[in-house]
Amino acid sequence: MHILIINFNLHELARAQYEEVCNDLAATFAAVPGLISKAWLANEETNTYGGVYLWESREAMDAYKAGEIYASIGANPALVNVTATDFEVIAGPSKVTGVA
Repeated sequence: MHILIINFNLHELARAQYEEVCNDLAATFAAVPGLISKAWLANEETNTYGGVYLWESREAMDAYKAGEIYASIGANPALVNVTATDFEVIAGPSKVTGVA
């Protein structure tokens, strides 16, 4: 399994507007091949938003990163200071703490 963490700041977009867009996009993300789950993140105090994506495999994550949805994040002028960091999940202890 792999985890991808994406963070960004909102630019000229209120949190309420952002959440409306998230609600509209949730089903699109649910249909992404190889995506086990996505947690949508918000820290209004620091204007930091994003997501934590849990992937079945590095290949699934890489396919997503090569696709249209991922490209749209960096191209969206309402999302600035975008960072993306990926991690391999350490299987043994993660299984003990609830990640299959």
